[in-house]
Amino acid sequence: MNTLQVLHDDFSHWNCSQCNEPLKFTAVELVYLESKFSVELPACPACGYVLIPESLALGKMADVEQLLEDK
Repeated sequence: MNTLQVLHDDFSHWNCSQCNEPLKFTAVELVYLESKFSVELPACPACGYVLIPESLALGKMADVEQLLEDK
């Protein structure tokens, strides 16, 4: 499975609220309606917390969810 890069913003100044570690782009697997997607998102290397920015959740992710639901 290919990993998609869906964000092009710089998150190097963001830190995890739990660990205070800087977030790093990491390949994560998203699952929705039995469909799996591997994407690179900012995540904490210590605890694994993944940041999904509002713009992504309400934009591309919402569009993909609608397409899958319409199938």
